[in-house]
Amino acid sequence: MRFGIVLFPGSNCELDCQYILREVLQQQADLLWHKEEDISGYDVIVLPGGFSYGDYLRTGAIARFSPIMRSVERFAAAGGLVLGICNGFQILCEAGLLPGALMRNRTLRFICKHVHIRVENANTKFTSTCQPGQILKIPINHNDGCYYAAGETLDKLNERGQILFRYCSPEGVVDDASNPNGSLENIAGLVNETGNVMGMMPHPERACEAVLGSEDGKLIFTSLIQSWKGTGE
Repeated sequence: MRFGIVLFPGSNCELDCQYILREVLQQQADLLWHKEEDISGYDVIVLPGGFSYGDYLRTGAIARFSPIMRSVERFAAAGGLVLGICNGFQILCEAGLLPGALMRNRTLRFICKHVHIRVENANTKFTSTCQPGQILKIPINHNDGCYYAAGETLDKLNERGQILFRYCSPEGVVDDASNPNGSLENIAGLVNETGNVMGMMPHPERACEAVLGSEDGKLIFTSLIQSWKGTGE
């Protein structure tokens, strides 16, 4: 499977993603400079974490206008798979490829720690190797991870099964105590209506080897790989 990982000025997780995809999962994974516009040779585009353009104005607000994003928008509209992690999630929301917005953490402090998230929908290309209700241990690393959307949008996300992950306790309880950043309804990740664009604040690429404390993040990438294999390509 061919992964293209977009490198914006200020990205800092692109090599983590490339290492996991290449060395752990044995997939092709190339870095794509944000000024490139031809992404036609890839099966999945990854927008990695970091602080694109120093988070000036708003997180993801400037990266959304990078030349490559026009190609990403066309790629997504044609059904291509797009995965946004942390800052990548923020960029996807700014670009209108996912609904809602990511705001400052309610504590107004940067958070870096392992959290638990519950799989809410295992019937997607991003979660197919997960079990419904499965609890994943994956780290977060952000200052602006509080997910917000209008009430009508939240209703639609719930009705259509677009919410993929919710912050929870180790036992799977979704409550305010297990919500690290104040996200509405404990939302940690979601998918677009057509199911080919996904954003999540936790970093699955940092939870793919036991030495890092968890291998649960591999499920996101193996889901993509298995879904791709299922197409017969």
